[in-house]
Amino acid sequence: MIRFFNEDVPYKLTQKRVISQWLKKQAEQEGYQVGDLNYIFCSDEHVLQVNRDYLQHDYYTDIITFDQSEEEDILEGDIFISVDRVADNASQLAVTAEQEMHRVLAHGMLHLCGYGDKTDGEEAQMRAKEDEWLKQLQQML
Repeated sequence: MIRFFNEDVPYKLTQKRVISQWLKKQAEQEGYQVGDLNYIFCSDEHVLQVNRDYLQHDYYTDIITFDQSEEEDILEGDIFISVDRVADNASQLAVTAEQEMHRVLAHGMLHLCGYGDKTDGEEAQMRAKEDEWLKQLQQML
């Protein structure tokens, strides 16, 4: 089950049902089922504190993904998303905040599917997958 929560900011994800169906479908195409998956929308400051407390990183980021999967083919975890960072990134990339949020939602699940973004090659593969997934979403909306 995919759930969406707000931590310390008001944020309303539109078309939650379609988004959930899309994410489940994409996970299935990668060979996974979705178990308990929580997306937590929060502020820059909240994500920064999570980054400090759990990862010993002292910087802002748009997303932090915690994989809590216990079975290889079932995705479970908590994904913290900074609504502030997403809005800033959207502005810099000249896309809507909603489009960037969709990309970040996909990004978190792709991490759970085993995709990384630490090297240039990994980042290129991640971007290609995000683009592929976003095309699928556009067909569903």
